[in-house]
Amino acid sequence: MKEISGGILKWLYPGIGIKRWVGLSAFGVGLLILGTANLRSEEFWLIQFLDALVVISGIIILILGIKRLMRSFIAAFFPSSKGNDLIDILYQKKQLSRGPRIVTVGGGTGLSVLLSGLKNYSSNISAIVTVADNGGSSGRLRQQFDVLPPGDIRNCLVALADAPALMRDLFQFRFDENSEFSGHSFGNLFLTVMSRLTGDFEKAIKETSKVLALRGQVIPSTLGDVTLVAHYHDGSTVRGEDQIPKARKAINRVNLTPEQPAATPDALKAIREAQIIVLGPGSLYTSIIPNLLIKEITREIAESGAIKVYVCNVMTQPGETDGYSVSDHIKALVSHSHPHILDYCVVNNGEVPTEILKRYSQDNSSLVINDRKKVEGIGYRVVEEDFIMITDGVIRHDPERLAKIILSFIEEI
Repeated sequence: MKEISGGILKWLYPGIGIKRWVGLSAFGVGLLILGTANLRSEEFWLIQFLDALVVISGIIILILGIKRLMRSFIAAFFPSSKGNDLIDILYQKKQLSRGPRIVTVGGGTGLSVLLSGLKNYSSNISAIVTVADNGGSSGRLRQQFDVLPPGDIRNCLVALADAPALMRDLFQFRFDENSEFSGHSFGNLFLTVMSRLTGDFEKAIKETSKVLALRGQVIPSTLGDVTLVAHYHDGSTVRGEDQIPKARKAINRVNLTPEQPAATPDALKAIREAQIIVLGPGSLYTSIIPNLLIKEITREIAESGAIKVYVCNVMTQPGETDGYSVSDHIKALVSHSHPHILDYCVVNNGEVPTEILKRYSQDNSSLVINDRKKVEGIGYRVVEEDFIMITDGVIRHDPERLAKIILSFIEEI
């Protein structure tokens, strides 16, 4: 009882800026009580008029006190927001909470671009992300600290963040080569430290999500320590996600070791509740398929009644999808998972300038061939849209356009 009363009294500490408005509200209540006590009496009309005036004054003062009290709370919890800003924030959050339940599956920069567009329309987003990465900063942290690779997770967290831009930039900040932390991003180090503190990588992601005020959730596809292995048409094999494209050979199939990692329960739950499931965009063999090699995830997607969409890459990826058409991408997905893994395939039909294509050809990358008839012949529907943007000579997915394309499938539900 003492703790409760002590907690209440803390609100009356000097400098908080609340006591005066509590007092003003109490004064308004007092006037209401005083005025209504004799309002129905049969006294002289002038006295009744004065009582009514007291009641009206009490109402005005009470409203003013409550309004000022609310502003004090707003200033504490939303220091940079004004009254109208807060209304906009509350309205936006309410609208986003009513948005469709969308699950995205993949990894890499392609998935984070999609998420940055979708978060403007729904906060019911679940990003299921591969943890097979073993290159760069993620690979070094994985090896040195025995944690799951944080890189793709970090990108998706930042993409879904509702935190200020400075906080997002902080998580993406990368130390220069002259530092002891050369090549590491702050976000990767943060996730690694959180993982060590909590003793649980999944919990580390959830705690980091609170820091970044996520519009949705980021879920690792598995918590197992998995390695991606590629088997090439010439019979050779390569271990490690970062080494697979470097071989520059035609891939026959890929698999995970150990071969049957357990899916995270949150990933399976998100798939069951999804209205739309999106595969990609992203590297076919090293970002999307690793998630589908987890049998529980493939089974849940195949059995789901959600609309299932695959966003095909615009350009082929050297050492991974050289010379691939749209149907080749789909065949690779299906052969590694299940025929019911998708319903639609979204393909870009926007034009790419010739000079940009020439520059890409120098790295053996070309436009993915849109063989629509073949895709429809194997039972999938093709949606052609222009969803690219060119920034500094690089072809990227336009997050806003891509998000609107995905959301248009809601009409099919």
